[in-house]
Amino acid sequence: MTADPEPPRLFVAGEALIDLVAEPDGRFRPIPGGSPANVAVGLSRLGGTASLLARLGTGAFGSTIRAHLEADGVDLAHAVTTSDPATLAVVTLDEHGRAAYDFYAEGTADWGWTADELPDPLPDGTLALVTGSIAAAREPGASALLELLRRERRRGEVSLVVDPNLRPSLLGPRDAVRARWDDLIGLADVVKVSDEDLEWLVPGAPPAEVAADWAGRGPSLVVVTYGADGALGVTSAGTSVRVRTPPVDVVDTVGAGDAFTAGLVDGLRLAGLLGRPGEDRLAGTGADGLRAVLDRAALVAAITCARAGADPPTAAQVSAAAH
Repeated sequence: MTADPEPPRLFVAGEALIDLVAEPDGRFRPIPGGSPANVAVGLSRLGGTASLLARLGTGAFGSTIRAHLEADGVDLAHAVTTSDPATLAVVTLDEHGRAAYDFYAEGTADWGWTADELPDPLPDGTLALVTGSIAAAREPGASALLELLRRERRRGEVSLVVDPNLRPSLLGPRDAVRARWDDLIGLADVVKVSDEDLEWLVPGAPPAEVAADWAGRGPSLVVVTYGADGALGVTSAGTSVRVRTPPVDVVDTVGAGDAFTAGLVDGLRLAGLLGRPGEDRLAGTGADGLRAVLDRAALVAAITCARAGADPPTAAQVSAAAH
């Protein structure tokens, strides 16, 4: 009997850290997080086969991160084990549930990538590589991740998805960060970016104009998220769609952007729009198809906002909420 083929794989590359979340009594609760790790968990819960390229420490916090990822079905076969300590992010919430972050990140595990720690090439059957956030812009590892994207772009088999998800306090001068993201945008097939990140990268520029400009530089699809005000998607062929965020009682916004990214990538997977054979289909996606993908991603994010912390929904929970 012939074995069933392995399902298509989605790789996520970047940090997996500990969020120390402030509690009302003044204590801090350690919760595994990090934007790429959250995206990998979200993809796994939505039914994708998610593999995380991460550097995981061996200390108590590193073990907590590993156990969390494994419990959610994230494949860690390509993760690196290191004696470096885990990165810590101290998370405080305002009266509206919006999160602010302070980082303890010097000498920690997430930024030490070397070229020989990353797969070359990614395994056959990989549909997409998703990256961004701090790991894609903080040296010394950012250059190794950039080379990984360049190699995969040359191979032409995998859709490349990037999300800046900027944390300026951990990055270098604005001009250097902007130049790095110009490189990444030029390599990407899909860019997802928040309006807050756009304001930092290109102050004062209308987000819709920036999205159209970026879509002309290489990406087939650029998506701008506006928090409670929905999202905009623009394709390189000129299709533009704006969707609303479903109404929800917000507990906090921790992980909401990561949940949207997971929902976006999963929606493109379900629509058969990932992998380079589907590149022309992605660029040529009509308004109805694009709206369906964005509406589902917005719903995934909204469900996450109704929960405490970065706790994205399963596919069954999304389906139930949609009906």
